[in-house]
Formats: sequence, structure tokens, C-alpha cells
Amino acid sequence: MPANSDEALINVYQTRPILDQIANKWSILILTVLCYRPARFNELMRRLDGITHKALADALKRLERNGLVNRRILATTPIGVEYSITPLGNSLKGPFEALYDWATTHGPALSEAQRQYDDAIEAAKE
Repeated sequence: MPANSDEALINVYQTRPILDQIANKWSILILTVLCYRPARFNELMRRLDGITHKALADALKRLERNGLVNRRILATTPIGVEYSITPLGNSLKGPFEALYDWATTHGPALSEAQRQYDDAIEAAKE
């Protein structure tokens, strides 16, 4: 951990480009799915409710470019593509599982805090 605010600021400049690549919602969800087994494009679409075709394609290209996902052409008719996680991508499994566990543990508290905030804003309007 940084010892002072100047070090923290320097670390932000160093880590932000990396975190921008892996910390968006679709990247985290895609990598979480692929940590357990390879998947084809349409399977990922089904598993990631709400993602658009373009958003998934863009995210997969970005993850492949960053060495986190492998893309393999399958000799099927029609030709299929399968995505799998690389060892580098798999190294994110532990942090993602910790984040998932945090979300399931603290989700209710987050929802309650949001409700209290919204209630306070509404009360202030009256």
C-alpha cells in the first residue's frame, strides 16, 4: 500500500490503464464465466444477460489483445469460435471470486444504504 498521497497518485497513473482493461462490468463477467470452462460466442451471449452483440465482440477483442482470453476457430459447420481463458486471465480468478463474495455478502447493506440515501433526498425536497 502507498505510504502517502503522492505515492497513491503515482500508483493511480500506473494502474489506471490496466484497471480500465479488466475492471469494467463486461470484462469481469466474461472472465468469470471463462474461468470455469471455454465457451462459444452465443453461449456467452446467453450467460451474460443484457450484453449486446457489439459489446461482447468488443470486450472479447480487448481481452484477447490483453492476453487474458484465447480465441480458437473450430472446424465445424458453420465455423464456430470458442473462447478460453489464458493463464494470465486465470490469475484474476481469485480476486474476482473475492469481489463476488463481497457483493453477495454486502449487497443487502448496499441496497439499504441506497434506500436511505434516496429517502433522505426525497425528504429534503418536501
